[in-house]
Amino acid sequence: MKQILLAAALVAVPVAVFSGVEHYIIGTQATDQQASALSPSLGDVSAFEAIVTDTQTIARTGDLVAAEKRITDLETSWDTAAAALQAKAPAAWGMVDASADAAFSALRAHTPDPAKVEAALSALAATLSNPTADITASAVVQTLNGIAITDAAGHPLPCELMLSDLRDGLAANRAPANAQQKIADLQAKSTERCNADDDRRADDFSAQALALLTPGSAQVTK
Repeated sequence: MKQILLAAALVAVPVAVFSGVEHYIIGTQATDQQASALSPSLGDVSAFEAIVTDTQTIARTGDLVAAEKRITDLETSWDTAAAALQAKAPAAWGMVDASADAAFSALRAHTPDPAKVEAALSALAATLSNPTADITASAVVQTLNGIAITDAAGHPLPCELMLSDLRDGLAANRAPANAQQKIADLQAKSTERCNADDDRRADDFSAQALALLTPGSAQVTK
């Protein structure tokens, strides 16, 4: 029994240590992020699934205006939970987020195509059911100047989190005097793109700024 307990403890310790890692990891540690992001669950997503089911039911009646109104409830609740879900399971969150965006776009097209709406909603339902189904072990976390800018599924990290990390580094006076203006310019560009919901370009600017901070200031999202 003692040997069994010891074995369990040896497994539990690394897991506990990993779960305490900060939002960001630099350089080669992105490989650890990549591996850990392949399997975690988002937890209970039944409320999101119920909205998608409702939207599908409405869309099949041909009332795509009402369907778009119902899918907006998903957008609101998903955005509200985004920070917690992204931190819990970044790759799974990214897969659902991309699938949800496709469903929003299908329903908000100038003239929604019922077939495309049905396909997008079905894909979203399937993704919610198994968010990491399409993520393979060969997935690669993309980095810029040693800073991770995507999750293991290739989705941009939330620009708000990267900007928050940059602000923390600046508040800790980690910006070298000869790089302060450059960092400020990059921060402004990142903020502008983030406000425009362009996470990918915002993350590029933030990563460039984070790389200019003194060692130990930049951390990469788990």
